[in-house]
Amino acid sequence: MTAGGPAAQHDDPVPAAPLAAWAAERGLVDAGTELAVTQLSGGSSNLTYRVTGGGRDWVLRRPPVHGALPTAHDMGREYRMQDALAGSGVPVARMVALCDEPHVIGASFYLMERLDGVFHMDAAAVARLDAGTAREAGLNLARTLAALHRVDPVAAGLGGLVRPEPYMRRQLRRWQGQWDRSGVDEVPSVDGLLKQLAENVPDAGRIGVVHGDYNFGNVMYRADAPGEVRAVLDWELSTVGEPLADLGQLLAYWGPAGRLLNAHRGGHLPDANPALPSAEQLVEAYRETGGAPVHDLAYYERFAVVKLAVICAGALARASGREPERISRTVGLIRDLAAIAEG
Repeated sequence: MTAGGPAAQHDDPVPAAPLAAWAAERGLVDAGTELAVTQLSGGSSNLTYRVTGGGRDWVLRRPPVHGALPTAHDMGREYRMQDALAGSGVPVARMVALCDEPHVIGASFYLMERLDGVFHMDAAAVARLDAGTAREAGLNLARTLAALHRVDPVAAGLGGLVRPEPYMRRQLRRWQGQWDRSGVDEVPSVDGLLKQLAENVPDAGRIGVVHGDYNFGNVMYRADAPGEVRAVLDWELSTVGEPLADLGQLLAYWGPAGRLLNAHRGGHLPDANPALPSAEQLVEAYRETGGAPVHDLAYYERFAVVKLAVICAGALARASGREPERISRTVGLIRDLAAIAEG
């Protein structure tokens, strides 16, 4: 097999036989090993599967099958970012192998170790946490983010991601492009918000590793100590840039934008348990743990809310069927997120 060949046409997003042959060629399993593939989570973002067989137990990540927006699903970026953070003090899964040959299963993908742990992803689960665990889970969410932002990206081998153009300028251009490609023209205020953000970019601080979508749902906690972080996952938007973009994202999920996004998913997580830290306490825990110097948080939170609106538009663009009810509901969500960003 050679890189750059034509992508195979597979009905199955992760066909087990080609995957097993590829893994055997690289010495990851014995020749003739049969692998079983089970989807762990769906949705319109990168797809996640459990792969077992031959004494192996892995997780596989690949892009969406249909309608992926350009630059939004870089498997190599996810893999290399987590591989670079191994041993840094930031909890990440161990990377196993990267395949950038789309003809193997129909898309690039990577394998990583499967970890045992728990997620605090819905209001019911958060409500069941005792007060001490809930408080520590929230504070450790902020402390782990601070640990990530203490990593020197050049020393970690991520210097290739450093760009001369300021991070926020790159981000705003990127998200404007994603918005334009999404084809959602019913909410013109998003264009105005992106323009306002571009006209008021704060002075750049120090660079660091940026996760890009840091929130409760993308963090695994220890099964035996659910207040302690086991691993940070879902690195598809990661890069090197201004760390405060991550803190702004966390605050956006903790505030009205998160409440709106979770309204039809069982309720807002910070509202589910009174022992969870407030947004102010998250910021203080971040500061105390040595995160990046904090400034202009209102700007970064506003940017995060606009980014969430664009992500919703991208998900709509990738949706199959384009049912009128779903279109209307998602356009309404985008409009409401824009209103939150407008203040």
